[in-house]
Amino acid sequence: MVNEKKKKRSPLPFRLNILFVFVFLLFSLLILQLGVVQILNGEEAQEKINRTVKDTSKSQVPRGKMYDRFGRLVLDNEPVRSITYTAPKNGASAEKKLDLAEKLSQYIDLEYPYDELRERDKKEYWYLQGENAETVADRLTKKEKEMEPSDQYQALLDHITEEDLATIDWNKQVIEVIAIKRELDEATELTPHIVKNEGVTQEEYAVVAEHLNQLSGIDASIDWERKPIFGQTFANYIGSITDSDEGIPSENEDYYLSNGYSRNDRVGTSGLEQEYESVLRGTKEQVLYTTNKDGEVVNSEVVVEGQRGNDLVLTIDMELQKRVDEIVKKELKAIRSDSGQNRYVEDALVAMLDPQTGEVLALSGQHYDSEENEIVDESFRVVYDQHRPGSTVKGASVLAGLDAGLIDMGTTFNDRSIKIAGTPEKRSYKTLGPVNDLKALERSSNVYMFFIAMRMLGDYNYQRNDSLNVTNTHAFQDFRNYFSQFGLGVETGIDLPYEANGYKGQNPQAGNLLDFAIGQYDTFTTLQLAQYVSTIANDGYRIRPRLVSEIRQPSLDDQLGPVVKNFNTDVLNKIEMDDQYIERVQQGFINVFHGSQGTANNTIWAGAPYKPAGKTGTAENAIYEDGKLITETENLTLVGYAPYDDPEVAFAVVVPHTGTYNSKYSVNHTIGRGIMDAYFNLKKERQQNGVDMNLKDKEKNQGSNEKNKEE
Repeated sequence: MVNEKKKKRSPLPFRLNILFVFVFLLFSLLILQLGVVQILNGEEAQEKINRTVKDTSKSQVPRGKMYDRFGRLVLDNEPVRSITYTAPKNGASAEKKLDLAEKLSQYIDLEYPYDELRERDKKEYWYLQGENAETVADRLTKKEKEMEPSDQYQALLDHITEEDLATIDWNKQVIEVIAIKRELDEATELTPHIVKNEGVTQEEYAVVAEHLNQLSGIDASIDWERKPIFGQTFANYIGSITDSDEGIPSENEDYYLSNGYSRNDRVGTSGLEQEYESVLRGTKEQVLYTTNKDGEVVNSEVVVEGQRGNDLVLTIDMELQKRVDEIVKKELKAIRSDSGQNRYVEDALVAMLDPQTGEVLALSGQHYDSEENEIVDESFRVVYDQHRPGSTVKGASVLAGLDAGLIDMGTTFNDRSIKIAGTPEKRSYKTLGPVNDLKALERSSNVYMFFIAMRMLGDYNYQRNDSLNVTNTHAFQDFRNYFSQFGLGVETGIDLPYEANGYKGQNPQAGNLLDFAIGQYDTFTTLQLAQYVSTIANDGYRIRPRLVSEIRQPSLDDQLGPVVKNFNTDVLNKIEMDDQYIERVQQGFINVFHGSQGTANNTIWAGAPYKPAGKTGTAENAIYEDGKLITETENLTLVGYAPYDDPEVAFAVVVPHTGTYNSKYSVNHTIGRGIMDAYFNLKKERQQNGVDMNLKDKEKNQGSNEKNKEE
């Protein structure tokens, strides 16, 4: 029995021995493998452990440049030394950023006034000093200790007292550290943020670059700023971009972020910088950052080379623009010297277009700043400010009458005072007697336009003191529909982020309808008036005004790159009326300047060799304060084009709030003559010097010459 039991037990130890041997072999293999990893591949394995995350960051590049129509540089990028900070993945602790700020403050100066320090900045600085964090933590209530971390942190700051802050010596060095830390706090992870780029000295730049190994995330690089070559000339329309410390506008943050922008990117906020943001911004440089498990950057590699934005070729002639600005400024200064009659004059506005292409040649707006007692450039008023145009719009009124069948070419009315029941008596500047449509334009008859307006009400024959019911008619809308075909009261379509439409009067009474026909009711911008007269000059074709003619690829030198996009003439509409009517008004506009009784046939325009045509205007513009009439003033206006048989330039002049009839300055005419002389004199000078084509025409001509040479 005993032997049988022994026989039955004997297999178990044997099996255990086999299991022990097997386990031993497994452990041996594992130890061997660990040895291989540690000895042969240890460095590589450790690197894999450390380098666990790779992220791509995009850095902004210089924006595209701007050139005028002759290829002259208008807006450039100026390189500036810059100190930047790239925050690590998942950010850095407040303690680390304070330590970094203290180190960096030894190498750069960052001016920051004490009175601009926020209470929170001072409390955070105190909190991070020594054992202060533990001290204030003891002040938390039981409820506060159970708060979320962000709420608890705010509670900690709230417990810091003025007595606590008084323990800090708020000297220049401390304030500088706080200012630097504020910049570090604003940095987005793995995206370079500018700590300082204004006034970085060569010494600061060099010493920071020398100590980069001690300044984690800090870099000394080259940034850029916009540099307008012509100073303030045309600056209003070039526009502006956000500062380096502003980034994208908060009100449009979602839009920019969804389009690939970073929060600290600079973007256009006005003018052409805003309108052509997508063109000027360029292609960002993409950097691949490798970070370790602590979020620290251990390697970076450029994976996509950045390219600065495309360039814009403007329609503007900068030399003409400068001359026009000087003329407008000089005449505004002259009219303001008559402080009695013209003390309310503040603005003089000018727009000049090519009527056949819509290209803007010059836009000038000079404004008297009463606080500074000086004249400043505010040319944005040409597209923003709206004024009564006076008789300049009578061409549109005559065309409305002709097309609507209210008058025929040659229809005559007796120009004398008009009296409508319930309205003051209305008349021209004097009794003109019988006038037809041509004479009405030449002599600027108000009464002729009144008859057109009254007939706009329907089958009506004027009787003195008649009552006119305008409320239930479409007269105002019919008139405005005609005017809108010329660009009056509607957007011109200019390539800017904003332009005013003009103001439409809201009181549909008979007297106001008559005033509308002579430009004394609705208001329009100077640019709208320029488009209106361009449409008449261009045989009824309304052209979209443009400030940019081409988009070009950036080049490495100062030369323009290849054309990306060419903006051709854009016809918005053709006036829907018989061409002979437009020709009739064109003749009336010629008579204004050359007729024996023309309102522009004066000494100012005497001898003008370029055959001008157009229309003068005067609009009553009373000034009220708190509902009380202060004084009566006038808007002096003028629209025109030349030469009248082949127009190449059209213009509009508006000078609001001038003195009444006895003013000694015909400022609308002096400005008009001055800017037209400037245009044609400049053209003559260029012809004499062999320069008479813009950039686009030059290249076309060069291409044609090269083709001829090849043939």
